[in-house]
Amino acid sequence: MAPSSPGRPQVRRLDPVLVDRIAAGEVVERPASAVKELVENAVDAGASSIAVTIAAGGRKLIRVVDDGGGMSADDLALAVERHATSKLPDGDLERIETLGFRGEALPSIGAVARLAITSRVPGAETGHVIVVDAGHKGPVRPAAGQPGTRIEVTDLFAATPARLKFLKSDRAEATAVGEILRRLAVAHPQIRFTLTGEGASSGLVFPAETGPGSWLRRLVAVLGPEFGQNSAPLSLEREAFALDGHVGLPTFHRAAATHVHFVVNGRPVRDRLLLSAVRGAYADVMASDRHPVLALALTCDPALVDVNVHPAKTEVRFRDPGLVRGLIVSAIHEALRREGGRSSGTVASRTLESLRPQQAPLSLPPAASRQTASLFARRDETAPPRPAGSGRPEAFARDGGWAPWDAPEPDQAPFEAPPAGTGFGEGRQAQFAGDLALPSADQRMAPPEAESGPTEQHPLGAARAQLHETYIVAQTWDGIVIVDQHAAHERLVYERLKRERDGGGIARQILLIPEVVDLDPVEADRLADAAEALQDLGLVLEPFGHGAVLVREVPSALAGGSLRALLTDVVDALTEGGADPLARRLDAVLSRMSCHGSIRAGRRLRPEEMNALLREMEATPFSGQCNHGRPTYVELKLSDVERLFGRR
Repeated sequence: MAPSSPGRPQVRRLDPVLVDRIAAGEVVERPASAVKELVENAVDAGASSIAVTIAAGGRKLIRVVDDGGGMSADDLALAVERHATSKLPDGDLERIETLGFRGEALPSIGAVARLAITSRVPGAETGHVIVVDAGHKGPVRPAAGQPGTRIEVTDLFAATPARLKFLKSDRAEATAVGEILRRLAVAHPQIRFTLTGEGASSGLVFPAETGPGSWLRRLVAVLGPEFGQNSAPLSLEREAFALDGHVGLPTFHRAAATHVHFVVNGRPVRDRLLLSAVRGAYADVMASDRHPVLALALTCDPALVDVNVHPAKTEVRFRDPGLVRGLIVSAIHEALRREGGRSSGTVASRTLESLRPQQAPLSLPPAASRQTASLFARRDETAPPRPAGSGRPEAFARDGGWAPWDAPEPDQAPFEAPPAGTGFGEGRQAQFAGDLALPSADQRMAPPEAESGPTEQHPLGAARAQLHETYIVAQTWDGIVIVDQHAAHERLVYERLKRERDGGGIARQILLIPEVVDLDPVEADRLADAAEALQDLGLVLEPFGHGAVLVREVPSALAGGSLRALLTDVVDALTEGGADPLARRLDAVLSRMSCHGSIRAGRRLRPEEMNALLREMEATPFSGQCNHGRPTYVELKLSDVERLFGRR
């Protein structure tokens, strides 16, 4: 090759150590990346117990000890060489059945830190040790050690000081290590995992789980004790894919997606396709700014999934992504549908916290109705002001309405507390006999041994009162239920419209006189463009000049409402959908439309109307939350209420 001319760079081979350091940047981005690679190697080695120790967030020390198969002296020498692995016995990259390639991460870590590996094969008389310091490999020497492998990484990135500047605080790096270990623990419940060292994740212990229910026990250990009570199991197979898991109820959610776990053929992954499928499955039962809590395990032939999309192998690519997405959406929908209208127990916990007084008040504060509204995270309606009158709550009204309590007249005897221990039993209810009649016929829950089994038949109980013309109070056998009447009926109307659409078409009502609605020209054009699709939803309209549409038919469930408000919401739903598939945008349209056909806050209900609402909620899937993801009811057990009053 001719000498290079002045100013022209010369092509040359890089130093092997420098090559390893460059490659390390792809695999080892931070201490958590090194922990991931080392723990995955231990899993692939058949370990039943893996112990991780870190110092200074992993910068000063990472120690991983396992009781797996170990390595011989010859294997140990090759393990720190680039492109040497025990994971591809037949060299087939399309059928990867392990978590990684032993030898891929080890030389990368050894290039940027001091790496010491001590390993002993079970049954061998002695173990062996090798040290790689900043890319310089030492000899393999005999060493004492337990069967398995012990790896120590000290002074990570000491050979590349520039990388140290981009690390976060020790606590943040330790937290990232803990998150890596949690995801691996979810994927492998049969292995015991421990993490020790300073930081927020110090002291993590996940015992090995075996036998029936082992995975759910591991999920409860990782996701918290509330997950077991607020999740539903799922299992579904389709063609060559099998999906198993546990999904949280829609009202059991988090502000970030950190509690969403995916496992593909034993590998924890963070994949956009899977995340998109989960968000689609929860689209109309959870607020867009909230995230579910769940764990899904997908198994398939290794040839149907590519795990080499990302150097860290956290993303995957499926040969048939549409099939995988449909499988996940269908499985989650079916699991949530089986749960019916069940709401998360955490809603009751938050309610009890909000009701527990800092100091005992003598009367309800003026903001009581606003506090009640906050339990349901209401943002759209507020209770109407109480009508002017005597200045005290209304007694039972002659038109069928009622208030939940009343103040005694001057000539009435003061309210006497019932004997301790009666709770919501007959003794306490007798105090309200007289002027405060029950809102309906006596529908108190019968004892559990009754032949009719009312507890199972009517889990939402019998209506007892309506608060602020917005909230229904019902009594169950073992507690009380508070229902947000508008949110609950909005979900019922939405599910009814969806059933009608899927069952042959939404029932429509022809307007006696078609109504012209003036809109912004852009909004009118958007409605006109979607007229054919909207007709399938029961809304028949057509353009009527510049900036106006003519409405001829509306869904029967929405008849009588404001057409302008309805059309405005429909336009908003079409606009917000953006590039979403048409089917999803139409679901959003139905969701907006159902709000106009539901019982509004501030409407006084008759006893039979309230009980009919409760019965329909019990028979309707997803009735535990409204279309926006807010809870539709709060259930408090009698024991919880009694604790509020110091009875327990």
